[in-house]
Amino acid sequence: MPVRYPDPAVVALDPRFEKLVLPLAAVERLAAGSRWAEGPVWFGDGRYLLWSDIPNNRILRWDEVTGQTAVWRHAANYANGNTRDRQGRLITCEHLGRRVTRTEHDGRITVLADRYRGKRLNSPNDVVVKSDGSIWFTDPPFGIVGYYQGERAEQELPAAVYRLCPETGELTVVCDTVNGPNGLAFSPDEKRLYVIESRARPRNMLVFDVASDGRTLSGQRVLFDAGAGTPDGMRVDTEGNLWCGWGMGAPELDGVNVYSPEGEPLGRIALPERCANLCFGGTHRNRLFMASCTSIYALFVNTQGATPL
Repeated sequence: MPVRYPDPAVVALDPRFEKLVLPLAAVERLAAGSRWAEGPVWFGDGRYLLWSDIPNNRILRWDEVTGQTAVWRHAANYANGNTRDRQGRLITCEHLGRRVTRTEHDGRITVLADRYRGKRLNSPNDVVVKSDGSIWFTDPPFGIVGYYQGERAEQELPAAVYRLCPETGELTVVCDTVNGPNGLAFSPDEKRLYVIESRARPRNMLVFDVASDGRTLSGQRVLFDAGAGTPDGMRVDTEGNLWCGWGMGAPELDGVNVYSPEGEPLGRIALPERCANLCFGGTHRNRLFMASCTSIYALFVNTQGATPL
């Protein structure tokens, strides 16, 4: 694919976006061959990216040094969202297991949550880890409605957003008023939690206030609605801007949309496929990795991904 600087796929909708992107960087396709790529997570200590290929029931690995892609985990329980905890361990949402797991440094898998008050979770979707080590995840029923991204099963619990306490392992519902909770992310100061409401019409980006105790939410409100688009996974940069995977409907919607902390559209990155999820990585956390249907794309940007306090 020919490269042109500046890349015409990187489109500014607001002058503020020009400070976030690089005129001498272009979108690159790093890997292909997934059936539905999701949950990218960067391992800087090993210089590689992992992501879920949900229908193929595997986790793939792209190596920054060699540029090669390989299967990292077979029979991954239809893994979806991934992140790392404060100790650098992989945290994974699994559709088939209807659980959240942690991969220990020696490769063992520890189940962190699979039930709430005796009932099975639905299909944990996306996950983030707060600076206090607590694990927050969304649990819509998307993985149990059929046999493509999991296995059909009965929904036992309402869709919800959960918090898992790192010290006690206690699982609590922090919100059960979101219609189809999907991607989620904290603001850099962790005073806000953003959640995609993917079963609303139009779909919404919701924002909550995080209490001073860091454990509860309040003030649910719509930051913006997605119009004809479908936001999915997202990440936040150090300035609090939201980088949102986007797509569905018209092809011109496919890619990444970027919003200010106030919900103002700043710019977009057009891709030939819908972007399901993304993460920041690279040596300086200034490389955006985008999991987009069958492929992984990347773009160096002029900002950095936020990290927990």
